[in-house]
Amino acid sequence: MEVLGGVRVTPSSSPSPVTNQTAECGQVDTSTHIFFMLVYSLVFLVGLILNGFTLKVYFCQAQQQMSSSVTIYLKNLAAADFLLTLCLPIRISNYASNAVSVRRVYCTFGASAFYLNMYASILFMGYIAANRYLKIVHPLGTHILQTVRAAHIVSMVTWVGLLAMTSTYIVLSIVTHKDRDSVPDTVSCDVMHSDQLRVLYKIIHSFSAAIFLAVLISLVFFYYSTSRRLAVAQQKQRASSGSKMLTKSRRNMLVLVSVFCVCFVPYHLVRLPYAFMKKPYLCQAFFYMKELTILLSVFNVCLDPLIYFLFCKAFRSQLNLKRVFNTTHVATCAEKTEQKSSEATPSTIKMNRKTSLTPSMRQTNVL
Repeated sequence: MEVLGGVRVTPSSSPSPVTNQTAECGQVDTSTHIFFMLVYSLVFLVGLILNGFTLKVYFCQAQQQMSSSVTIYLKNLAAADFLLTLCLPIRISNYASNAVSVRRVYCTFGASAFYLNMYASILFMGYIAANRYLKIVHPLGTHILQTVRAAHIVSMVTWVGLLAMTSTYIVLSIVTHKDRDSVPDTVSCDVMHSDQLRVLYKIIHSFSAAIFLAVLISLVFFYYSTSRRLAVAQQKQRASSGSKMLTKSRRNMLVLVSVFCVCFVPYHLVRLPYAFMKKPYLCQAFFYMKELTILLSVFNVCLDPLIYFLFCKAFRSQLNLKRVFNTTHVATCAEKTEQKSSEATPSTIKMNRKTSLTPSMRQTNVL
């Protein structure tokens, strides 16, 4: 008990803002953790299989001579999705355990790698859409941004920029971390943030929201421009090959925009209010909405293979199901023929042998 300005104040009656926020907002219903663990585990398995196969197609097949700018962006998108999938076990362990060490590893490294690859996916989806739009605008030529060298430079600058931002967060998190004996029952990393890290956290999320908004506006513009160009082409000549190509391009762009909006728009509608509105009566609702929208954004690793299939001819050639079925059918017919031959009776074999020898015997007699 202390005396401040003639007023008796007990230590427990004046909690710090962080403690007060944790007490009122940090505790959540842990029964939902089981649901998130099961869904994340399923997404991890599906994403690992799909993106592992995609990386095998892109990097292990002898198709390096067929490389193009859009293929380079698709490779980087597949790599970002695969790395994002590998981050999911750390997030699952954060739901499963309330240990301080697990929370610190997740908040310092797991969450950082998770969001790094998420925004890498967002940017590379934007690059793919921009590349296809330039292909529509300049169908007979190659813009400088469509060259392989430009694609390599853009991809490298993207990864370096995201790694620099993530490394800054990790270093500051390690330097300013505070030792804790326990953490509240929440998967949020807010309770682990120092004052300096909290400021950087808001700056990073504001910058990330700007990236997302720029990509979203670009995707809508690309799709709208493609639709208008298709309408003009159809008015001139309905059955032209150009209008058919524009129809295909618009369909592909629509799939890309749809996957982007379904996975990432809900998360960003919730994330910024959650980062800045730390009101006790709001943060519980925003916390659950944030967790659900993050889960929705993770489904991106399962939907992106559809983009690979539509935008990459080399990827479709590896999934030539008709050829696979034909090969299987031929193999089955061969197996049945061999089985019938093995089941032939001795009398049938003698008859066939007699028939096959008759012409040669006649030829011997003539000679």
